[in-house]
Parts: sequence; C-alpha cells; structure tokens
Amino acid sequence: MGKLEALEIEFDGDKAVYTPGESISGTVTVKLNQSLQCKAIKVNCNGFCGITSKINDTAWTTEEQYFNNTVSVADKGTLKQGEHRFTFKFLIPATAPTSFDGSYGKIIYRVRAFIETPRFAKDYSEEKPFYLLRLLNLNELPDIWGPSSSAVSQQFTYMLMKTGTIVLNAQTDMKGYTPGQIIKVMANIHNQSTKTTGHIAASLMQRVTYETKKPTHDLKSIVEVEGGAVKGGRELEWKEQIIIPPLPQSSLAGCELIKIEYYVKVSLKSPEVTLTLPIHIGNVSLDKKLRPSKKEGPPSKKEPVASVSTPDGLASSSMLASSPQPAPKPAPRPAPRSRMSSHCSPSAPPAECHSGAEGGNFMNEDFPNKRQSQAVSPNAFSYAPGLFFPQNQQPNASAPAPIGFSFRGPTGASASHPSGTGANPMAAPPSTLPPDYVTLAYPQEAPPSYSESFNT
Repeated sequence: MGKLEALEIEFDGDKAVYTPGESISGTVTVKLNQSLQCKAIKVNCNGFCGITSKINDTAWTTEEQYFNNTVSVADKGTLKQGEHRFTFKFLIPATAPTSFDGSYGKIIYRVRAFIETPRFAKDYSEEKPFYLLRLLNLNELPDIWGPSSSAVSQQFTYMLMKTGTIVLNAQTDMKGYTPGQIIKVMANIHNQSTKTTGHIAASLMQRVTYETKKPTHDLKSIVEVEGGAVKGGRELEWKEQIIIPPLPQSSLAGCELIKIEYYVKVSLKSPEVTLTLPIHIGNVSLDKKLRPSKKEGPPSKKEPVASVSTPDGLASSSMLASSPQPAPKPAPRPAPRSRMSSHCSPSAPPAECHSGAEGGNFMNEDFPNKRQSQAVSPNAFSYAPGLFFPQNQQPNASAPAPIGFSFRGPTGASASHPSGTGANPMAAPPSTLPPDYVTLAYPQEAPPSYSESFNT
C-alpha cells in the first residue's frame, strides 16, 4: 500500500445492527510507514437503494437516496509516521427503511473514510457496511387478527373428458408470524370425481417486486411440505406445519422501489388446483392480550310493521318476523244483527287477493308488486282468505258475486261493482251496497229489502 500501511473503520462496541433514529459512532485508524501529506480526511455515512435490470449486478439503473452525511476529521497538513485515530458520529434518520439484499436490488448502509492527497498523488479510501433494522410490529397492522382462508373449485379433466369437480379449502391459524414461529396449515380436499388426485403440497412463497419502468418480479419458494393424494369420491382433512426461517420482514417502510410479500400456496399436482393465503412476517409477534375485543353490535332494528285496517276501523299491526307465522284461524261466525254495520264493507273480495298470501297479511297497495289490499269484514261475504266452510254448510246462494257483475237483490235494485283495480269498493256510498246477507238465516227466510234494512 506504499506509505499507507492500514486504513480501518471500527464501530463502537463492535455493533453491526442499528435502528432508525439511533446514532452510529466509531473510529477511523490510519497507520503510516512514513509521513504523508493530505488535503483532508473525511468520513461519510450514507444509505440508499439501488435497482438493476440484471441479476446480481451493481450497475444501478434506478437509485433512491435516504441520507448522505459527511464530516471532516482532519484538515490539510502532514501526517507523521505511525498510527493516527479519528472519531466520528452520525445520526440515522428515523424514516430509513430496513436493509435488504435481493437479486435485482439492495438497500445499503455504509460508512466510508477518505484520505485526500495533493495533486497527482494517490487518494485512499475504505468502507464498512452496517445493517439497519426497522422493527415491524405485527400488532399494529390492520386486519391482522384471525386466520387467512381461501377456497377454490376446479373441474377434473381426464383424457379431455370432464369427470368431476375438486373443491379445495385451506387456511392458516394466523395472518402474522415472526422467524422461528410455526405456520399451521389446514386444508380440506373434496374429490367429487372418479379419478385420484395428485399429491397436495403447501409452500411458503416470497414475492419481491422491483419498481422500475418495467417492474421485475422475483418469486421464490422458501419452504415446501407435501402430503398424499385423494381418491375419487373421497374427502380429506390435511394438516401440516411450516417453520419460518430467518427472512426479511414483509414491509420495507420508507422504500418506494422494493416491495416484499409473503403467502402460503396450497396446491394439488393433478388437477392443477392452487390457492394462496396471504400472511405477514414481522419482528414483533402477535400478542393475544392486544387483540381488540369484539364490541357488542348495535341493537337490532325492529322489523317493519304492516298496518291492516280491521272491520272496526282500527289499525292492527302485524310484525313481519323472520320466524314463520302460524296459519290464520277461521273467522268466527257473527251473531245476527238488526242493523247494518256503521262502516262500508265491500260485497266481494278484491280481484287480486289470494288466500294465505304473505302469511295471512294483506299487502299495502304502495308496495312495488302493485297488488290491491283492503281490510274485509267477515260479515260482508261468506268467503274470505283464511276462512273455511264447515262440513255441514252449503256455500251456494250465499257465495259472493264476482267483481265486474251486478248483483240484483229481491227488490229489483242492483249494486254494480267495477271490475277495474283502480276503484275502491270501500269508497262507495252506503246506498249502493247490498245488505248483510250472511247474518240472515237464508234460505229459511228471504233477505230484507233496502228500505226495510234502513227502517230497522
């Protein structure tokens, strides 16, 4: 080396791994065989990310600088023969990402020492790398709790003929791990074909993306475990474990050029069925004590209430619950009355009203199905939805007249009801409605006339 015997860089405490926000200090040692003239002795500390298009190349096509600090430890002068020691100290920014060494890119941190000599003399330099670890606390990641699960189905083809379907379900016990922990993989394979499948396998995969003009993806299988096959028409429960080796963490926070992802790939060799279970690898493991407790959900909203008018003019509310409603009970036969009801009752059921529809509740006409609904008194006619005839009753003459026809009473007066769905029989004046025939003992005695009905 000529005049220079040794140029060394030492970190205090022989420390090699630092964290963002920490200071790095050390000593530069210069050993000379004879005196040396120098312009300055400088120490530089820098960190950057470099991306290349060729594997294991250091000719960076894209770079990202994190910090670059330089301090001068000796001014212009002459260094005498012997050993000289110079101290330095730098502060590492809190935003610097974790060190990384990949096939197409690296995140590098280093300390360099320079001895600048006069013109036409040889300059001397030395560098020493150090590693930066930015801890990834898995407990701070969103949606980290619970298992990672997925499912897929695939047609089983043999000799260009589809013979059945393969259904594959798999999950991991957690979504976040640290190196040294065990991933518990559970899979369910349902072979709905007549052919035997290939072996099932689970692999821990690392996917590194290098962001350049044309992103480069580097996919590696870190660990792989394999199971058996599944015969035709069988269902298999498969459980396996994967030990995580020392690996870089999932997130390189602060770096815009490199992205790291991990996932467990569960696959069948034949047919080719594959699913992925994304996971995170960090430095601080999950703590069950920090798991957020499940908050009680808001009180359930009441179900909508359908209001149906009763013969007495009141509104009866029926709760539309999810449980099935009991069948409507038969309406009791009314007792004989001497006069007509004070309200106007139609003489026939609506044209679009069906027996037992909507669980016995009549639909409101404002519903999208545009069905007409109206409350019907059992005194108005002898048949209503939910009403049945006893065995000894003859529903003959008391049957209601169809809508769209006119009913002619014994006095020759006729009550005409429109057949269109837009008219509401409830709005008709009392003078156009027939008397309440059901309350009479027909056919033993004839029904009264309109005048008699109103006089009584």
